[in-house]
Order: sequence, then C-alpha cells, then structure tokens
Amino acid sequence: MLEVHLLTLFPEAVEGYLQASILGRTQRAGVLRVHVLDFRRFATDRHRHVDDRPYGGGPGMVLKPEPIFAAVEWVEKEHGPCRRILLTPDGAPFRQSHAHTFAQEERLLMLCGRYEGFDERVRAGMEWTEISVGDFVLCGGELAALCVLEAATRLLPGALGDEDSALSESFQDPSLLDHPHYTRPPEFRGMQVPEVLRSGDHQEVARWRQEQARKRTQERRPDLSGGPRPSAAPPQPPHEI
Repeated sequence: MLEVHLLTLFPEAVEGYLQASILGRTQRAGVLRVHVLDFRRFATDRHRHVDDRPYGGGPGMVLKPEPIFAAVEWVEKEHGPCRRILLTPDGAPFRQSHAHTFAQEERLLMLCGRYEGFDERVRAGMEWTEISVGDFVLCGGELAALCVLEAATRLLPGALGDEDSALSESFQDPSLLDHPHYTRPPEFRGMQVPEVLRSGDHQEVARWRQEQARKRTQERRPDLSGGPRPSAAPPQPPHEI
C-alpha cells in the first residue's frame, strides 16, 4: 500500500477528487491511503499566518518556513520518513519514470505551494524531489499534486481492472506515444475502423499498432526520439458565423 501525506492550505480543493474514480476506488480497496493536512494548523501566531511580505520588496506574499517545517516534522514523527515531493514551476518536468519511482515508495509527502512560492529555506533545509507538471503557473500546487498522485496510483498493483492497461500507454516506452484506439461501431459518419483491427490476426494488429505509435510520435513529439521539439501552434481566433 502507498501512503500519501498531502500538505495544502486548501483541503477542500482536493478532497472531492480524491474520493472519485481511481483515487477513491484504490483507497477503498486498501491499495492507497491519502492524508490531507492543512499546514496552517502549524502556524504559531494567533492569526495563523503562513505567509509574509518578501524581503527586498516586490509583489505578493511568500510562504513562511516555520509552519512548513513543523508540518513535515510532525508527519514524519507520527508516520515515519517520507519521500518528499515539492510541487513547483521550477522543478524537474514530471515524467512517467517519476510515476514509476513514486509508486514504489512506501510513503510520499507532497507539499502544495501558494502565493509567490516558498521561503528558499524550505528548499535548503530539507531534502525534496522538486516536480513541475508543465511550463505554466497555477495559483497553487494542488492540481499538480493530483496529477502526480494519479499517475503513480495507476501503477500500483490492483489499481486497474486490467493490469496490462498501464503497460501499453504513452510514455511507458519513453520514446513512444500510444497508438490510436477504436471501438464499436465499425463505421461512424463515414469513418471506418482500420480493417487490420477487425482481422483477428494478432501479429498484424501488434505490427500495425507499433507502426502507428512510431508515426504518431514522429508527427507530434519527434523530440522523444532525439529530434527537435515541435513549437506550439499559436491560438487561432474564433470563427465568425
């Protein structure tokens, strides 16, 4: 079982999602256990302040180190040492390989930031695996934490109905995207399911899927196999009617 401690100032932002779909099902099955902890409870002043103005001036507020250190130390005293994950825009890009690593851990502690970020002493004073889910900025780390947690949870034994599902998806081979998928009906609005998928020839199906995976990767993510990463297309204006 994977035990996860999620530290956030907004428990209500994650609790609903944690009870839905695979995260809820795996918790009910005893495969996953998630504890959501509001680290504001570890603030020591009467107004429960967890942030303050930055030294040197500038906009916004910065998370103070004291409540975070106290929360992490309390969790590890009560439950044992954890693999600590810091969700931050300047962390390492999250990859499927991270999900595999995290799924092998006994305990994870995930810290969700807010405001302008953390006092740098949070980084300097504790060991973290720093993770980013993309080159963009959110209001906090809660959505990023849920992404990381769900990716890892899907790899836990017994998490999926079909244990082979997680082994045939994009990024399981880090150089390949997934192949196209089809289901019934065989024809929809003039679009046909490829004949090979209806042939019953499993070797041909496997060959077609591998070829399509390579083709899709080359078209959409050539950087995965050593080529240049495609630049994002600029947003298109809405069509006028």
